[in-house]
Amino acid sequence: MLVLSYLYSIMHSNIFRSVRYRFFFVCIFITFILSVYFSLAFLASTSTEGCNCPNDNLKTKFKSKHLLGVVVPFRDRFEELLEFAPHMHNFLSNQQINHKIFIINQVDQYRFNRASLINVGFLIATSEGCDYIAMHDVDLLPLNPSLSYAYPTSGLYHVASPEFHPKYHYKNFVGGILIIKEEDFLAVNGMSNKYWGWGLEDDEFFVRLKEAGLNITRPTNLTTDIVNTFRHVHDRVARKRDMAKCYNQKEVTRRRDRVTGLKDVSYTLKSRQLVTVNGAELNVINILLRCNRTITPWCLCSEEKKQAGTVFKRTSVR
Repeated sequence: MLVLSYLYSIMHSNIFRSVRYRFFFVCIFITFILSVYFSLAFLASTSTEGCNCPNDNLKTKFKSKHLLGVVVPFRDRFEELLEFAPHMHNFLSNQQINHKIFIINQVDQYRFNRASLINVGFLIATSEGCDYIAMHDVDLLPLNPSLSYAYPTSGLYHVASPEFHPKYHYKNFVGGILIIKEEDFLAVNGMSNKYWGWGLEDDEFFVRLKEAGLNITRPTNLTTDIVNTFRHVHDRVARKRDMAKCYNQKEVTRRRDRVTGLKDVSYTLKSRQLVTVNGAELNVINILLRCNRTITPWCLCSEEKKQAGTVFKRTSVR
């Protein structure tokens, strides 16, 4: 009996010790798992609170299913761009407009071609998910928060209405800032590629829109006027416009272009950078336009032709 009792006590002691060790190790393991979990949770919460990442904010703040591509035809306007970028990003963010800003920078030797750059910008913006664009001058800043950049459900929305634009007040004006859906831009084959130098490309575009029967709406019932609805930051002395007319440019560009447009815009994408200016993300696209000098010899006027060029006066496109 004494032997049995002794054996029982040994077995009982070993079982108790085994169970105790197992319980001890289980407790350590659970404590470790909980410590890791709470540490990761704390880090995640602090990194979210301290992050000013624009893309993360867009995902949570902007609920619209539409994506606006702000297409800015650009060349040698660095000072204006520094003011434009944060202003537009904040203006659109306050309206909860999901957007991307595309600076289409012309870096070739030819004269500035606003319409062709907008065609290029449209192709790039829509390839990256934008279903509507704002054709936007870099020197025109909206000031009135009632100027909407929302998706235009019917027709086009001309933000820079002649009633409120600080410079252009004729009724057919559709320049400055124009919002258009992807399908409407495609329907009119974009803009003409014949307009090298300054002027008339938006008037020709108005004729395209009119012929296609597209409706253009504009802001109404604003409490501001031509003085304080927009800020026009263009310095006409420091930034002289290229208004020279050479070869037969004056005659050709006053007529509706039924040949060129979005489908035949010719360019090379030289490079691309993602630039941030005071929290505003800019997609800077450096573009080399190509010119068929048989069709548009005025893409590069000689000095003799420039001197012989007539002073440009804005007239309607026929």
